[in-house]
Amino acid sequence: MNKGADSKVRKKTYAMRYVAGQPAERIFPPGTMLHADQAFPSGALLPTEATLRVLVWNIFKQQRADWLSVLQNFGKHTHLVLLQEAQTTPELVRFATANYLAADQVPAFVLPQHPSGVMTLSTAHPVYCCPLREREPLLRLAKSALITVYPLSNDDMLMVVNVHAVNFSLGIDVYSKQLGPIGEQIHHHQGPVIMAGDFNAWSRQRINALYHFAREMGLREVHFTDDYRRRAFGRPLDFVFYRGMRVAGASVLVTQASDHNPLLVEFHPGKPALL
Repeated sequence: MNKGADSKVRKKTYAMRYVAGQPAERIFPPGTMLHADQAFPSGALLPTEATLRVLVWNIFKQQRADWLSVLQNFGKHTHLVLLQEAQTTPELVRFATANYLAADQVPAFVLPQHPSGVMTLSTAHPVYCCPLREREPLLRLAKSALITVYPLSNDDMLMVVNVHAVNFSLGIDVYSKQLGPIGEQIHHHQGPVIMAGDFNAWSRQRINALYHFAREMGLREVHFTDDYRRRAFGRPLDFVFYRGMRVAGASVLVTQASDHNPLLVEFHPGKPALL
């Protein structure tokens, strides 16, 4: 692809922000990265005294029954919900805006009625929002990622990376290419980080590339005792990585409401003990 065509694709990358009582807002990638000395807008903060609860789920475009009841049961009391394959149907937007201060979605591709892509719901307004897209080389469908940053009540900033990795590609060139701009942002971020989603790590090459990336970024993997994560070729597809925090609990919720099971992780903000 020539430079002109490439910039055209990049210009189309944006996030849609849904907030109760306000029209949906289109947010384009920022020109500069967030720096620690930037002033925060006033508003709600994510907690640092109590447990920070995070739900991660590929929601399968809400094609199966009971997806809403799963979100209502498990998503209502979480501070962050990271969805992949979230279709902006009226039901999902209603749930998001009724229970969260902000919902940001990156439309990866448009289905007949509603766009589908990663969506992050949060009980605090993000102070930074960077949508990313990467096109799959074989199917020509795009996968999306979203980087948002939230102020914590201890004056730290939490970077949250919601990823739906490219699925159908020969080798790992495009897979690694998608991780590149994510790594650049994590590398420049001083505070805690949560990176989670559907990484489509179904081959040895892919999982090695993902683990190598996590090590380079100083991220740890969340481990699940009863590991009922969706698998392909024996390898899990959904992961949660983190740094600058402690894991208080982690579980996989078994459900028929999607082709993936949701991951629920509880964090205590604050540095983990040294290994």
